[in-house]
Amino acid sequence: MSATPAPTTRTILQVIGACVEYGPAKILREVDLDVRPGELLVLVGPNGAGKSTLLGVLAGDVALTRGRALLDGEPLASRRAGELSRRRSVLLQEHRLSFPFTVTEVVAMGRAPWHGRDESDADEAVVADAMRRTDVERLASRRFPTLSGGEKGRTSFARVMAQEAPIVLLDEPTAALDIAHQEALLTEARRLAREGRAVVAVLHDLSLAAAYADRVCVLAEGRVRADGPPLEVMRPELLSDVYGHPVDVFTHPRTGDLVVTPLRTPVEEVVR
Repeated sequence: MSATPAPTTRTILQVIGACVEYGPAKILREVDLDVRPGELLVLVGPNGAGKSTLLGVLAGDVALTRGRALLDGEPLASRRAGELSRRRSVLLQEHRLSFPFTVTEVVAMGRAPWHGRDESDADEAVVADAMRRTDVERLASRRFPTLSGGEKGRTSFARVMAQEAPIVLLDEPTAALDIAHQEALLTEARRLAREGRAVVAVLHDLSLAAAYADRVCVLAEGRVRADGPPLEVMRPELLSDVYGHPVDVFTHPRTGDLVVTPLRTPVEEVVR
């Protein structure tokens, strides 16, 4: 299931020397990253590595202390909110919505940036397609607050898909999903990339990252430790160092996928 590397294309979104500091805390330190159309880029790294902060910088939601964030070569901060909402869609870690909107209404919120424009003629068809692809059609009339965590995650992803933005930013999109829906969501994310969108996802599951990513960026302590194709980046010595725990990486004999697994102390040695 390993992704076939997408052809090299122009950079649509870029951070150069990105630093984010909150008082004495340095969250990002001199990060350089290019985001390209036609590519699924996965950000990995331990807790506190700066993954979600970097995604927020790419979204234009987190201000840089130093450095630059560029969209199509122009400062990201100079874009108006309406224009930005048509250029990028964002899936956050938490799916909070207090009002009892139905699933269909939540997905339809993704069409808001196109209100009053020619693109709005396709609203109904786009929403229906997004709901079908994320397996939430049967939940159409359910109220969002009554959904399980996984159902909320799929509904929120459907909203992101319905937005039809050329840049798709996903923060831990598989966190609450079962195995089948994890695979389905990342298949859709890769399909979006193959259709020409620039897709960036934060993932914790390293085997999923290796299977679906065209590029993997490894972050640790706010810095980029590696950036490249999974076969080049997913090295046991690097991952063991970054995560502070011994890790093995091997190729699945049947599928050819890279599998990343922690090395564990045998139970009998722990009890001893």
